[in-house]
Amino acid sequence: MLGDIVKVTVDRPMGSYHPEHKDMYYPINYGYIKGIIAPDGEEQDVYVLGVNEAVSEFTGKVIAIIHRLDDVEDKWVAAPEGMVFGKEEIMAQVQFQEQYFRSEIIM
Repeated sequence: MLGDIVKVTVDRPMGSYHPEHKDMYYPINYGYIKGIIAPDGEEQDVYVLGVNEAVSEFTGKVIAIIHRLDDVEDKWVAAPEGMVFGKEEIMAQVQFQEQYFRSEIIM
């Protein structure tokens, strides 16, 4: 999956709040890939970096996988082709949600 081009359906656009956890604000776009089922039984979740406006869909490259050591699923990280982010920058942007898990970034 690393390096693959994916189409992300954004169901939590930048600037929105989690539908159940009302205090969780999304500073980046977040969504899923239709048809790819993650170990939790839901479609694969994806953080979208490098897009500075709320969008409803996004096509880009998978640049990293956030492997959660204490959860059943991993999160993918996608960005526009040609954009580069380091591990520290990725973690800083996804910390709003990943702070609740022990995880490592695979690139």
